[in-house]
Parts: sequence; C-alpha cells; structure tokens
Amino acid sequence: MLAASALSLAQTSSTSPAQEVHANLNQLMRGVLYPAANVVFFAQADNPADVKPAIGQDPSMATDPLASTFGGWQAVENAALALSESANLLLVPGRVCSNGAPVPITDPAWATFVQEVRDAGMKAYKAAQAKDQDKMIELSETVSAACGHCHRKWRDRKAPANRCK
Repeated sequence: MLAASALSLAQTSSTSPAQEVHANLNQLMRGVLYPAANVVFFAQADNPADVKPAIGQDPSMATDPLASTFGGWQAVENAALALSESANLLLVPGRVCSNGAPVPITDPAWATFVQEVRDAGMKAYKAAQAKDQDKMIELSETVSAACGHCHRKWRDRKAPANRCK
C-alpha cells in the first residue's frame, strides 16, 4: 500500500518532467507498434520456443527480438506489452500525423480504438505467458482488427501524404 501511495505521489509531483513528443504518428507506428505486432503475429504460425540465435551469434547483439537474449516466448510477451504500453503514446497531446495534422486524440473513436489496441495487447500477453499458441492464433485476428479499425478511419492508402485525413 505504501509503495502505491509513493508511486501516486511521484506521478503527480510538480517535479515530474513534462511529456515530450519526438515522433510523428507514422514514425511511432513504424518504430514501435508495427515491429511489436509482427512479433506477436509470429506466434500464430511458428512456436517462438523453437527460435534460436544464429550459430555463432551473440544473442545480446541479435536484431531479431525472437532470437535475442529475451527471445522466444518472452519476446512475444514483451511485444504484447509494448502494444499495450504504446496505447499511452497514442494519447500524448502534441503528436501529429505524417501530414502535419494533429492526431485526433479528442475524437471518441480514437479513444475507443486505442483502448482496443491496449486490450488486444494484454490478451496476447496473457496467452504468451501461458505459451498457448492456439490462443495466439485466435488472438491474431483481435490484434489485427484493433489496428484495422483505426487504419480504416484515419489512414488513406491511396494518398499516403493524407494520413489522419
């Protein structure tokens, strides 16, 4: 209880640094959400426990999270958590779309879709913790749909410069 109170106090302290935005929405998607989703999707076709680092490769230097020091199912767990945590980044004020338009964080649909990503990530995390590949197969559609809802509303594939239309 004391730790929770201290955490709460620390989070509301006036000495807490302000949130800063460094990436536009497209950069955030390409750098965090897309790679994390790919690791989660990997588990629908292959068993993450079977992934081993390349012969002679130091796992701490692996660029493939599945073959890294924290690879296999742990990589899937971490990627699922990255999806859920990234939902917070999707709500930070001041982020812009690749076309310079503000991310529509005040649109109720945006909040709904962001929550879908958060929830899908947590479901995938629980399935990865259980090393349940059948559940990961089932959840891959949930993760895909969570991403797709937002993309259908705000991502214009025919005119890539018109992101967040």
